[in-house]
Amino acid sequence: MIKAGIIGATGYAGGELVRILMGHKNVEIQWYGSRSYIDKKYYQVYQNMFQIVEDVCRDDNLEELAQQVDVIFTATPQGFLAGLLTEELLQKVKIVDLSADYRIKDVSVYEKWYKIEHKSPQFIGEAVYGLCEINRDQISSKTRLIANPGCYTTCSILTAYPLVKEGLIELDTLIVDAKSGTSGAGRGAKVPNLYCEVNENIKAYGVASHRHTPEIEEQLGYAAGQQLVINFTPHLVPMNRGILVTEYAGLKRKADGSLPAYEEIKAVYDKYYAREKFVRVLEQGVCPETKWVEGSNYVDVNFMIDERTGRIIMMGALDNLVKGAAGQAVQNMNLLFGLPESEGLELLPCFP
Repeated sequence: MIKAGIIGATGYAGGELVRILMGHKNVEIQWYGSRSYIDKKYYQVYQNMFQIVEDVCRDDNLEELAQQVDVIFTATPQGFLAGLLTEELLQKVKIVDLSADYRIKDVSVYEKWYKIEHKSPQFIGEAVYGLCEINRDQISSKTRLIANPGCYTTCSILTAYPLVKEGLIELDTLIVDAKSGTSGAGRGAKVPNLYCEVNENIKAYGVASHRHTPEIEEQLGYAAGQQLVINFTPHLVPMNRGILVTEYAGLKRKADGSLPAYEEIKAVYDKYYAREKFVRVLEQGVCPETKWVEGSNYVDVNFMIDERTGRIIMMGALDNLVKGAAGQAVQNMNLLFGLPESEGLELLPCFP
């Protein structure tokens, strides 16, 4: 039995980790870390766990926690783990970090976009970017630190990855338009996220400055084999869960001047995703919807070719708390411990 500890267990991503791990036959949660609710019973924070979780919330003492568990999930703000991580900790326990502390390989880029100093850059090179569908072969029992990808980034990368990897789009034309439910902003009280601010409203934010931008650029840049610069614009929409991305790019024309046909593009997506449990390439003409993936670890993707403009429109949808956070973290944990990747993640999407 894998013993797990969660730091940040009372945030939305942490709460989703608890929900998923409670149904995982190979995991026992030993530590519900929460700086805000120390000594309070976990179900008193999340009443849906009444008579399910009787444990009390504990502090964020990583050194003590590392003595008791096999894996630590840190569902914490940026800078938390970077400020505390040591070689001694990594020698004792595996860590799956849901923050951005180790996602970006260039520390100067991290510090520029996140506006904080990175306190342990010596571990960045070791951290594996845990987008399993792309980096699965880099994750093994020897891996000590996983940088769990962000929600916007997971959806944005997986939606475009096959075409970027195969060089079928004009990279300098890539635009990512993304929309997220309010849980993506976390559980903390913020005026812009109040009901009256969000209900009956949609708004762009982080325009030309959202900090997931360099993460998307870096990972798609690896796929392209060159540096990439994109336009990324996120929007807040009045729903609890879900991310929908719509991406636009110019298609590269073939030698005879024609555009690739639907069947050619579909074959490329199938090449990368036909055997992937959690990426579903939809049927022709079907556009992804967040309701079709809610509560699950699935990503639905599809595309349409605009013959008139010579562009391709790529679309993706996922649940930001599952595949965009906790579900992906569990997927990574399964790989770390040699378990079936889908263990504990056979979550059917909820509808309606």
